[in-house]
Amino acid sequence: MAIVSMRQMLEAGVHFGHQTQRWNPRMQRFIHGERNGIYIIDLEQTLVRVETAYNFVRQLVSGGGVVLFVGTKKQAQDPIKNYAERSGMPYINERWLGGMLTNFETIGKRVAKMLEYERMRAAGEFE
Repeated sequence: MAIVSMRQMLEAGVHFGHQTQRWNPRMQRFIHGERNGIYIIDLEQTLVRVETAYNFVRQLVSGGGVVLFVGTKKQAQDPIKNYAERSGMPYINERWLGGMLTNFETIGKRVAKMLEYERMRAAGEFE
């Protein structure tokens, strides 16, 4: 049984892409067409990719893996929080810090330093 139907994706507006002047050429193979200055995404390919992603996440979680839920747009913030909390997974629903994936080593060091400063402040070592 399909995880999501073509009709559900249509009703949710999944097929609406970016404006035609704002596009990435690497995405051309996923574009079905163009209408009124908006790219229309190929939902047949999308459906296949959704099912692939679903199976991957399901296998990952069943093996004890962690999924980071990310959605910083206003309309996504509450659903991201709700689904992440329901599944016991971490989430980011406010500002995404640049470099969190591409520069994680440096960010991790800065977070460790911040925690050390907080410990020192709590112990009264700054006074």
